[in-house]
Amino acid sequence: MPTVLITGSSRGIGQATAEALRARGARVIGHSSRPTDDPDAIPADFSDPPAPQVLWEEALERSGGEIDVLVNNAGLFAAAPIDASDIAWLDAWEDTLRINLTAAAQLSRFAVRHWLGSGRTGRIVHIASRAGHRGDSPDHWHYAASKGGMLALHKTIARAYAFEGILSFAITPGFTNTGMAEDYLATRGGAGLLADIPLGRVATPEEIARIAVFCALDAPPSLTGATLDANGASYVR
Repeated sequence: MPTVLITGSSRGIGQATAEALRARGARVIGHSSRPTDDPDAIPADFSDPPAPQVLWEEALERSGGEIDVLVNNAGLFAAAPIDASDIAWLDAWEDTLRINLTAAAQLSRFAVRHWLGSGRTGRIVHIASRAGHRGDSPDHWHYAASKGGMLALHKTIARAYAFEGILSFAITPGFTNTGMAEDYLATRGGAGLLADIPLGRVATPEEIARIAVFCALDAPPSLTGATLDANGASYVR
């Protein structure tokens, strides 16, 4: 079974995905934004530009020089109202873009170069968001932009490297039952937002994890470049 590096594996979708991958027999190298008790998780703060490279190099060392799958899951979701101070708004924007998009791009670059240099095949799974398609609230321009950028990154990688056996998949969840989503629902009038989901509920982390594991281990190569929606039909394309 492959070795999988997954970012943001200490909670929510990342934790559920790491557990599901381990249950399938994969070797999982996790990541957290700060030190944790999990011996399989490497701490790295993606707001620090060198952190993704430090994570990648340590993961390679732990894996014996072979990483087969990268799951870009780590993310920041914090409000930035347009009436905030200029500095606060810009700081929130730059932190969100760096953590959600730039770090994912850095790790994807390291992974692609690793596979091209070794003649190996590989897979990247990007945990994006429904917001990358339909936008988000007035306080979350930056979050929507970061996830839209992730989708463009994913499509570019898929088109550029499919012939070399490097595959890219994206998942776009809607609201998912994590602490981050619960806070958002509470502040935005949860009942009204749930009414916009024909399924009548938000997704569970385990549901999104099942899709991520499929992409990481089972999806046929011809699916590369695909974006898999998981939003309870709240946004259909």
